[in-house]
Amino acid sequence: MKIVKIPSILHDVFGEKQSVGSILVILLFGGLLTIAMGFTYPEITSSLPLWRSTLALLLIFDIFAGCIANFTISTSNFYASRKTNRTVFIAIHIHIIMIALLLNTDIEYAVGIWAYTIVGAVIVNALIGKSSQRFIGGLLLSIGIGGTFLLSNIQPYMLLAGTLFMLKVLFSFAVDHYGEGVEKA
Repeated sequence: MKIVKIPSILHDVFGEKQSVGSILVILLFGGLLTIAMGFTYPEITSSLPLWRSTLALLLIFDIFAGCIANFTISTSNFYASRKTNRTVFIAIHIHIIMIALLLNTDIEYAVGIWAYTIVGAVIVNALIGKSSQRFIGGLLLSIGIGGTFLLSNIQPYMLLAGTLFMLKVLFSFAVDHYGEGVEKA
């Protein structure tokens, strides 16, 4: 697979070097799932101004694509070796709340999913370098997904976006999947 050097402005998305195949998969996954969600649930944007629909769909795309991007070696290692960037990344992720506000739906659920995700990500991030990090990350993700699915009144598109938001920030991002942040003996 051909590896390309990523421009510094995109390091926070793809890391420093990324395979062309990974970039394509990330963009295709994010784009196709966003499009599929829009076709499956056309009501989410039908009564909104174009700017709100566009912004909401871009944020949804970011969640979906970010789930996959954060699992790549390049992105995972980029953040694993940069403590400040990791903290900023977690802090700025208010996407799910913004989506709920833009779509006029499920704000209480969105705030709950966001709060659980951020608290969980902070806990998992604090475990970087510890052998228990992946396990705790997986446990917190599983609890969060189970709890989210028990929210029976949440709109299906918000359930999808919220679940993948949790995956993106709490597990895909917060866990150092390739050991770059593990303290070497």
